[in-house]
Amino acid sequence: MFPRVRFLQPGPDDISYMEEALLQAEAALIHGDVPVGAVAVLGGEIISAAHNERELRQDPTAHAEMLVLRAASEVLGSWRLVDVDLYVTLEPCPMCAGAVVAARIKRLIYGAPDERAGSAYSLYNIVQDPRLNHSVELSVGVLAERSTALLQRFFQERRTNPPV
Repeated sequence: MFPRVRFLQPGPDDISYMEEALLQAEAALIHGDVPVGAVAVLGGEIISAAHNERELRQDPTAHAEMLVLRAASEVLGSWRLVDVDLYVTLEPCPMCAGAVVAARIKRLIYGAPDERAGSAYSLYNIVQDPRLNHSVELSVGVLAERSTALLQRFFQERRTNPPV
């Protein structure tokens, strides 16, 4: 049974943090990665920021969320990120959603939904599955149009000029 989804309204600072995540997403374009960005926020301060680096690192786990969670854990000296909010331009995949739960993230805020692999509502809802030991608060659709447009431009360019 699909668990009941619990959404929170975006907060007053969510737009500015998502804009930072979008800047990270744009940085992924420099090395040909899918433009997804993420920032981790604690107490009103960005403690880590990252973007997809799968192509750059040739690492299938180098998603923006995974990189930003690792960096936040290093900053805090703990894998438990209980008071951290995570901003991501695209709904997390199953791997990243699992990492969000494992890290005990307080709140996940994302922009564009991912109908093909989204695991924080669209396809699965790993982050709020009551069978798991932690549930994450969700705010969705923050600057979704900008996130979607960036992704669409990237994939249109890929179709027009495929990588060698």
